[in-house]
Amino acid sequence: MTTLELVFIPSPGAGHLPPTVELAKLLLDHDQRLSVTIIIMNLPFEAKQVTETLISTPRLNFIYVPNEDSSKDLISPHTFMSAFLEHQKPKLKNIIKDITESDSVRLVGFVVDMFCIAMIDVANEFGVPTYVYFTSSASALGLMFHLQAKCDGEEYDVTDLKDSDLMLSIPSYVKPIPAKLLPSVLSDKQGGSKMFIDLAKKFRESEGIIINSFQELESHGFEFLIKGDRNIPPVFPVGPILNLKNTKNDGKTTDIMAWLDSQPKSSVVFLCFGSMGSFGEKQVKEIAVALERSEHRFLWSLRRPPSKEVMRLPEEYENFKEVLPEGFLERTLNLGKVIGWAPQTSVLSHPSLGGFVSHCGWNSTLESIWFGVPVAAWPLYAEQQINAFQLVMELGIAAEIKIDYKSNIGPGGGSNEMLVKADEIESGIRRLMNDDDMRRNVKEMKHKSRLTVTEGGSSYASIKRFIELVITNT
Repeated sequence: MTTLELVFIPSPGAGHLPPTVELAKLLLDHDQRLSVTIIIMNLPFEAKQVTETLISTPRLNFIYVPNEDSSKDLISPHTFMSAFLEHQKPKLKNIIKDITESDSVRLVGFVVDMFCIAMIDVANEFGVPTYVYFTSSASALGLMFHLQAKCDGEEYDVTDLKDSDLMLSIPSYVKPIPAKLLPSVLSDKQGGSKMFIDLAKKFRESEGIIINSFQELESHGFEFLIKGDRNIPPVFPVGPILNLKNTKNDGKTTDIMAWLDSQPKSSVVFLCFGSMGSFGEKQVKEIAVALERSEHRFLWSLRRPPSKEVMRLPEEYENFKEVLPEGFLERTLNLGKVIGWAPQTSVLSHPSLGGFVSHCGWNSTLESIWFGVPVAAWPLYAEQQINAFQLVMELGIAAEIKIDYKSNIGPGGGSNEMLVKADEIESGIRRLMNDDDMRRNVKEMKHKSRLTVTEGGSSYASIKRFIELVITNT
């Protein structure tokens, strides 16, 4: 039987592939007529993403694009992705050509990650529609469309907004947003702000946008996307789509889970800042002081910052004592545990977890909701500041540590690291662990997040509608 083939193109990076794989599996489970090929690109500084979950089956195929070291061309943290994707296009065309020559499948469309929308040009060459998989919030997507429309209308220059004291009325958010919380890319006059606006323009050229969120979480944002701008393609809230399997099952994971097993219920604060999150030595010491003063049990994922000269992911410390205050590990021996990489979903699902100090990346946000764990918001980069604003100010499921924090760790980050003092961190941790209203709010949202993906739920129905659109467009 010939299947209808969708080609998925996720962005490179640890956070993008898992939700892409889970979306593909979801579509295949819903309709036997579909098949999927996922094309995996790795950045020059990334290891090849191989796990036990990436095993090809008759209807789900994984193809790796050969990785070449072109890091010298990928210097700017704001514009490197566009250069990288242009470099990949010829390779992708060859892969797609092979797919179209197969007798077992018929190519019917591309599903591209939000940062890979440039691949719409490749889809057009093969005469098939493109659908966007937007892996952040509906409200953030609304922000992109709103700013793009304002720029096209020459109502303002987005590069002038970021450093202002303005409060912005954004139709996808309930409350006015401080301009200082906008993504830092908007203040980049060397191409980053143009890239941001151009992404939104390209999204409008797609046939539909799949969003990893759900109506019950972002009713206001979805209302704007559906009714507020008639030039926005159809949107499909299908979340939460989560990869709940940790790919590492080694001695370190076993040790972490054994430690959690020994802790009282809802007593542990988990600090973890994503695959790219790290802090300099001064900030690490402030966090350590705050944890020790708070007297709450803690599990802290602490990783070494990359060099400012090249784009790299954080690395593991050989010895935590080189960065922590003298005597910290000994004094907190019975209170907490400092680790490197963390099996995040296993930790968040553990009964001993009481709170999550998070960078507010969207995957982590959805995971915290799914497991009913309240958050202390400490965003670092990208759209995380507006995610934090939404969690703290609109949804009431997070406490604030510092929602206007901007990380300058890594290439192009500058020399003056913003420093959050121990008192501010300690205060946020205490609110996190003691706010009963916040805990009740996140438990209610946990219940809604699980209902929406079951038969009769809004996200379940949205998946069906998306498949109908794909079939209609064949």
